[in-house]
Amino acid sequence: MTHRTLFTHALILGAALGALAACGGGTEDRATETPVSRAAVPAPMKKKTDGQLPGMPPVLDPRDVYAADRPNRLSPVVKDFPSRIYVPNSESDTVSVIDPTTYKVVRTIPVGRQPQHVVPSWDLKTLWVNNDRGHTLTPIDPKTGKAGKEVAVHDPYNLYFTPNGRYAVVMASLDRELVFRDPHTMKAIKTEPVSCYGVNHADFSTDGRYFIVSCEFSGELLKVDTEKMKVVAQQKLPFDGAMPQDVKISPDGKRFYIADMMADGVWVLDGDKFTEPTLLHTGKGTHGLYISRDSREMYVTNRGEGTISIFDFTKNKLTKKWQLPGGGSPDMGGVSADGKVLWLSGRYNAEVYAIDTRTGAQLARIPVGSGPHGLAVYPQPGRYSLGHTGIFR
Repeated sequence: MTHRTLFTHALILGAALGALAACGGGTEDRATETPVSRAAVPAPMKKKTDGQLPGMPPVLDPRDVYAADRPNRLSPVVKDFPSRIYVPNSESDTVSVIDPTTYKVVRTIPVGRQPQHVVPSWDLKTLWVNNDRGHTLTPIDPKTGKAGKEVAVHDPYNLYFTPNGRYAVVMASLDRELVFRDPHTMKAIKTEPVSCYGVNHADFSTDGRYFIVSCEFSGELLKVDTEKMKVVAQQKLPFDGAMPQDVKISPDGKRFYIADMMADGVWVLDGDKFTEPTLLHTGKGTHGLYISRDSREMYVTNRGEGTISIFDFTKNKLTKKWQLPGGGSPDMGGVSADGKVLWLSGRYNAEVYAIDTRTGAQLARIPVGSGPHGLAVYPQPGRYSLGHTGIFR
């Protein structure tokens, strides 16, 4: 997440608290209809779905939630989309579009104030740019690369979609709300106020019944019932000054990993029991978490020291650390469709890194706008998107 100074954050929260105390329930704001088509939930497959979230596409392999994300296994919906890297520049109010074959910026798209993440829609047809301080979402057609009409959405720091495609979930960080919206029009359906500060990242359980949310500014975690759209559990991380960031579930669905850029590591959480997590130290300023195409490894970005740690799920331990030549600030990103390149934004260096996933070698450094953040690699394999910069199932 954007690393606002504590002073600025205190001022913003102080001003907001009074208003928030009076807010309470879910305010519905009518958003402009967008040209995104209403795709139905895929026809049920002949697999056991007992216990799963109603309407959710059946899990392909209960032993691996990322089974649909194998190299180049693109959905028919996206197979004709050009391969591009979409980079939201939060201080330039633009999105840089990179051609991964040439490592060149081929388009710069003006968007709203402080774009934080570029988020693939559940049906894979639209990329939503989260203009947090502009209070809008900008839709981009990934087939043409053209932006559509902005949609009014308050404080859209980050965006997710429930596994059944029924709701979009806006992480309203400073509003201290989870806002469940229509995934196409973005009309508010239910607002769930939260008592923590800075809701920002999340991931869903294998069955889709709940999701874990990180609260950056108060160092807390939430457990949210997906169907009830309600916070059912909350805990403070056991580290003074904790600042949790990205969230990812393990391939077998038994653990959640939560990056923490002040604890300099990854929290390991039993999501079902929601007991106190343990900390795995990775590096200074731990921020983003990305899964390899074979589900064996997780790439962990250490923004504060210019490194990427490699966690091996099969060995349950860290095995490697890659150092960016000359340093850098690796932040958010994703893995190429073929699994060979890890793409990351350089948060404080106005650049993007392309890294060989086999060797850790830097393939390119590409200048972009100021404050690049939630970079999206698109298209990627998978049947549907859970949001953020690309969590696919």
